[in-house]
Amino acid sequence: MTETEQVSRTSRLLLSMAALAVAFAAADTYVVVLALPDMMTGVGVPIDQLQRAAPIVSGFLLGYVAMLPLIGRIADLRGRVPVLVLALVLFALGSLITTLAYDMPSIVAGRFLQGVGGGGLVPATLALVADLYPVERRGVPLGVVSAVQEIGSVLGPLFGAAVLAVSDWRAIFAINLAVGLVLAAAIRTLAPGERSGSRRRRPDVVGVVLLLATLAGGAVVFLRPSALMRDLTWGRLFIPFTGDGRWLTPVGALTVAALVLLLAWCWFAPRPLLDLRGWGRVLVEADLVGALLLAAALGGVILAFATADPKIEVFSPRGRWYLLGAVLASAAFAWHVRRAANPLVPRGALRRTPAWGALLVSFFVGAALIAALIDIPLFARTTVYPDDQLPAALVLVRFLLALPVGAVAGGYLIRFISPGLVTAAGMLMAAAGFVLMTRWGLTTIEEPIANLALITGGLGFGLALAPVNAALLAHTDDDVHGVASAFVVVSRMVGMLVGISALTTIGLRRYYAEQLAVPPVQEVCDGKSRCKAFSDLLRVAGIAQEHAVFWGAAGCALVAGLLALVLFRQVGPTRLAARDVFS
Repeated sequence: MTETEQVSRTSRLLLSMAALAVAFAAADTYVVVLALPDMMTGVGVPIDQLQRAAPIVSGFLLGYVAMLPLIGRIADLRGRVPVLVLALVLFALGSLITTLAYDMPSIVAGRFLQGVGGGGLVPATLALVADLYPVERRGVPLGVVSAVQEIGSVLGPLFGAAVLAVSDWRAIFAINLAVGLVLAAAIRTLAPGERSGSRRRRPDVVGVVLLLATLAGGAVVFLRPSALMRDLTWGRLFIPFTGDGRWLTPVGALTVAALVLLLAWCWFAPRPLLDLRGWGRVLVEADLVGALLLAAALGGVILAFATADPKIEVFSPRGRWYLLGAVLASAAFAWHVRRAANPLVPRGALRRTPAWGALLVSFFVGAALIAALIDIPLFARTTVYPDDQLPAALVLVRFLLALPVGAVAGGYLIRFISPGLVTAAGMLMAAAGFVLMTRWGLTTIEEPIANLALITGGLGFGLALAPVNAALLAHTDDDVHGVASAFVVVSRMVGMLVGISALTTIGLRRYYAEQLAVPPVQEVCDGKSRCKAFSDLLRVAGIAQEHAVFWGAAGCALVAGLLALVLFRQVGPTRLAARDVFS
């Protein structure tokens, strides 16, 4: 094997590891679907106070979306592999904190760190594709990365269900911890500098000792081993100096002291375990101030829609204040970008129409896609699987099996068809799939005809993923691929949040309208057969709700397709020879 072939093989393996990390992190976005009640109980939140558990979900989303642009910019400045490794370490650290969490602040902090790490993987991986492949060969790799990200979104509940069948919710995040560290080590090993040995140096013994001391102390604070607490000598370490806080104890103070010493060592040591000073310079260069302003703007949007009660309105009364804060932060960010010497988004980075157009198209793709990811399983629960969530979730697998096929096909097709046409065709197929879903009835999910809608929709969404990313990367400069890729992901995630809130509101209004025609239960439920008829009437109302959501999602898909036709009209096919597409 020649040296060039070896490098190419290693690059593909590196990209495969990064894509696997993206899929695993995406799965963690929805892993709490089944585990949330147990997680609430584990941190002392009563099961009948579900609203108090919202930060467990919104905390992850905040970390995932709000920090994406900063991490994408760092990937442009520091390199793709260091950011991938750091993101996986943050993901693993968040998983560790979540595993050991004992109250709401600790579990939300863990989920936030998981979101920061998981979100940071996406722009770095997309930018890595641009680094490893020229413009004419990016289609298929981009399609694969996009596909695994969306597949992970549904594998999360399945993964959670499998673990909960044999263990408790903490095992889910313990597995995340192990997988995150293994992938970080694998990616670092595959990096060219690591393989050549050019970066080998003696380990930082002091840093390792301080890190182990911090982790050990933190584990004791979180777990509070009963054997130590009952001991007459060691038990004194758990008595608070004042109040009733775990960190206001001798063992808590020692842990904090070890952490402060670790941070100081990593800042001042010549060759520390973690080069904090170097990363600090990168944060300043990446425009930390601008990133915080943008994070506040995105955070306001996320909280406005994530805390909404769709039975009443698109966003809650407090959501109006969140949106006001987002508007003010956006204005401050725009002013900052114009004034800063090196802004988070370099001036002119997204000036070309296909570049900013990709963000707009991605928003509507996300608004339509979330309806499939959430409402297809809900439809199955409403009709044929009312008492079992796992088979209802498995219905979506038919959709997901088609999605990666469409993603790879979309990457292949843009070699001789413009990305605008491929995206529009994909979104037309997605809309057609949703329209077919509006014809589903009480038993359609069990019939072979349901596969037509699921496969059509999955193929359609898959076709659109790679062309959107390809149009963006082809019309942005190499030194901004990371931050540009981050904004595409942010646009899709915000589209999902806005879309699911708006579409669910529309669906619920249809449900309540249908429910008005259902007689009161005492008038119809005077026997087993009459009660079954009453239940069927409610299920019909639920079906009408899902049909309204599917119609709305079809409209979003059509808007995305039309925008792609208009905004990507300047983007031509890659004209790559067929034999080179999968090389």
